[in-house]
Amino acid sequence: MPRQEPVRYVDALARYYGAMGHPPYRWTINEDAPLTRPGKPVSEARVTMLTSGGMSLCAMPAWDPMSRNDHRLDAIPSDTSTQDFQIHDSYYDHRSADTDLNCQFPIDRLREMVADGTIGSVAERFWSGFMGRIYNRTKVMEESAPAFVAELHKDEVDLLIAVPA
Repeated sequence: MPRQEPVRYVDALARYYGAMGHPPYRWTINEDAPLTRPGKPVSEARVTMLTSGGMSLCAMPAWDPMSRNDHRLDAIPSDTSTQDFQIHDSYYDHRSADTDLNCQFPIDRLREMVADGTIGSVAERFWSGFMGRIYNRTKVMEESAPAFVAELHKDEVDLLIAVPA
């Protein structure tokens, strides 16, 4: 059997959005993002997560699986059951996450880590947002990200786990 080439999803996305008149995507290159040591031991840290995997509470509007420049950010109470989620994203196979949300958004695993003392606590809110292809980086850097950071400060978060899809 001949060797199959991998799917070139970046090329496919460029063709898809290019056909709609969008310019080619410019990848963000961060040359000045230093690593920072946590201010306290992880066993004392308050932790939260952000997923971009198109997950929302069943009571919330579903994500548009073909969205672009969607800066929506949903706050999710950290005591929410994994059964209370829906997933709408067309850019990854989420069948496993449909069966067990924890393989993509490990909220139960974080609760277990609190129980066994690995982490100090979970914040009152988890997050789902920035779903889809975001081409307007300036808005992310100047508006959306700072607004999100302000919410993290309100929750006194020490560590954010980013869970991209």
